Amino acid sequence: MSNFSLSPSPTSGFSLNLQNPTKTSPYHHQPLSFSTSINNTIFTPLNSHTKTFKALPKNLSLTCRHSDYFEPQQQQQLQSHGKLWASSPKVFVGYSIYKGKAALTVEPRSPEFAPINSGAFKLSREGMVMLQFAPAAGVRQYDWSRKQVFSLSVTEMGSIISLGAKDSCEFFHDPNKGRSDEGKVRKVLKVEPLPDGSGHFFNLSVQNKLINLDENIYIPVTKAEFAVLVSAFNFVVPYLLGWHTAANSFKPEDTSRSNNANPRSGAELEWNR
Repeated sequence: MSNFSLSPSPTSGFSLNLQNPTKTSPYHHQPLSFSTSINNTIFTPLNSHTKTFKALPKNLSLTCRHSDYFEPQQQQQLQSHGKLWASSPKVFVGYSIYKGKAALTVEPRSPEFAPINSGAFKLSREGMVMLQFAPAAGVRQYDWSRKQVFSLSVTEMGSIISLGAKDSCEFFHDPNKGRSDEGKVRKVLKVEPLPDGSGHFFNLSVQNKLINLDENIYIPVTKAEFAVLVSAFNFVVPYLLGWHTAANSFKPEDTSRSNNANPRSGAELEWNR
């Protein structure tokens, strides 16, 4: 522990004494070098044991070198932790349903944005929900190498959300539509009520003439599981449309500037009705 004492000095009025510490911190490899002053007078050490500081007529200054007190490894750890917290990790979520003959996983896919000349961003592609069907390969085992994928658009999700207990819907996809291979891959997803009214069947049929594949996978979904899907769809739809990014970017100054630029816009005419 360091001992400090202040005593009168014939030259500057006071003398600052520092007794060498008996123990040193494990993080300190060399003594702290500093200078300070009283009444604009600099004090510097004269010897190494009992240090008496002599007044010198210099300007006030203060120097502290803390980089000598930390191990390089500790500094690297601090830097790595800082980078880790600064970056936002990507998160994967989903909902899975496992039955005797098949498994179904439901995962959201984020929308895509493209920059425009003003420096802002515009939605270039809506998000979607990816359905993955895998046939069973044994008891509580599923062959994901044979999985079939069907992407639900926001509108198709709306159709499923609006289904009643006895309602059904059907979606047809051609992944190669508009290309030379159009019509060679056909995907049909049917959502139909179970005969006993306990839920819905999700039935996916895939015909791929390119690889001579004809696959049909179906899985029963209970009322509770269907309710979870509907709740998740309701929650995620605004995010798939990118509306959350627009809401977070709303600013009062932007609203006033747009109104001043076009005071008789169609939106204002509609609002004033």
